[in-house]
Amino acid sequence: METSFRDQARTITENDKKRKWLYPKLIKGELYKFRNTFACLLLIFLFTAPFVKLNGEQLVLLNVLERKFAFFGILITPQDFYLFVLGSLIFIVFIVLFTAVFGRIFCGWACPQTIFMEMVFRRVERWIEGDAVQRKKLDAGPLTLEKGLKKAAKHSIFLCISFLISNIFLAYIIGSDQLIQIISDPLSSHIGGFVAICVFTLVFYVVFSQIRELVCTVVCPYGRLQGVLLDRNSMIVAYDFIRGEPRGKRKRGVEESNKGDCVDCGLCVDVCPTGIDIRKGTQMECINCTLCIDACDMVMEKIDRPKRLIGFMSDEQMESRKPFVISKRIYSYMAVLIVMCTVLGYLIIKRTDIETTVLRASGTLYQMRDDGQVSNLYNAEFFNKTNRPVSFEVIPVEKEVSIQYVTKPVVLEKNSSMKVTFFVLRPRESIKTYKSDLKLQVLSEGEVLENIETTFIAPSN
Repeated sequence: METSFRDQARTITENDKKRKWLYPKLIKGELYKFRNTFACLLLIFLFTAPFVKLNGEQLVLLNVLERKFAFFGILITPQDFYLFVLGSLIFIVFIVLFTAVFGRIFCGWACPQTIFMEMVFRRVERWIEGDAVQRKKLDAGPLTLEKGLKKAAKHSIFLCISFLISNIFLAYIIGSDQLIQIISDPLSSHIGGFVAICVFTLVFYVVFSQIRELVCTVVCPYGRLQGVLLDRNSMIVAYDFIRGEPRGKRKRGVEESNKGDCVDCGLCVDVCPTGIDIRKGTQMECINCTLCIDACDMVMEKIDRPKRLIGFMSDEQMESRKPFVISKRIYSYMAVLIVMCTVLGYLIIKRTDIETTVLRASGTLYQMRDDGQVSNLYNAEFFNKTNRPVSFEVIPVEKEVSIQYVTKPVVLEKNSSMKVTFFVLRPRESIKTYKSDLKLQVLSEGEVLENIETTFIAPSN
């Protein structure tokens, strides 16, 4: 029985079932140039984002240890965790929508694993060891002085790049200021930080020097999700089998009705970084890097045939030869995403700089004063969600109401909390019911930061 291509992997040898090392060729086509420019912009962003400050916070911060996150100047604290959850849901829905429309193009164009592997590490490898044929010949040959020097140089550079990436990665997690402090202070002061950097360096080195495409084909779950996210209307990198089959050699400028446009050169397979044959249909391992498109277009130009024998197209578009149409499923995803983004935007706009919780002191009743006023004891907790110190005060909205502090607030430091205890006093004659509403305001430099509503108890008239 013939084995299906889905039951075997090109990265595993047929005889001893060991891993087969891939040597993808490089074709600098039109899409590669766009992808290269986009990758450079992403690399600049990835390396600079932790060190760029906006509103006093780094551009992107993912401090899971202290549950503190920052995105483009918006600081998200544990008190704003609902914003982080909603933002994560929006990201998931966006990935679902993007995949349903464009397939796994994120993996080939924007995933950090692919960007670093293809645009950094493989580029260093080609610079030192040569093109695909030369690298394969070097690995297959005996250990010589030249081979030893090239391997040593390559892996030394790989370690240096991995060390740099690990520092940048930690800058996203613990913050760039903390990272700079670890680097500038004596080693004995930050043994834990140094060990973490060494561990991440080793992890990144192993990933980019040994594991490589297995991250995309085995480790990452996103490829397996394609099976449920894609449909016949999804735009993916695909081989136009209707136009390409049957395969066979063609001569330039000669029309052959019994043959398709595919000349069976295998160049689309040779350039694939995950080692698949795109002509066998949609496969989980395809990361939509578009290298096969550039390779095939180059061959089509040589034989005077139209480009995009391999290109972005849906199964429905390929078979019906009709233009791409957005399906109802995509519209529903878009509607959900718009609603969620609108809600997130509203919550961010309504978000206050200081979060206040005011409760009547538990186990206490009202107190009658000698001057005829009724007092209630309150406990309040204030949390500063900004990156600057804030001086504030609490005032009542009603003019006849006054506040007497037990502990008076002065300045609330950035990203810190403060507990305040105070009495609220009301004239006895202004109270009609046992329980009534009490409105307070939190003011900072004359600006109302938050309006507070709580209850006030007193003997009813």
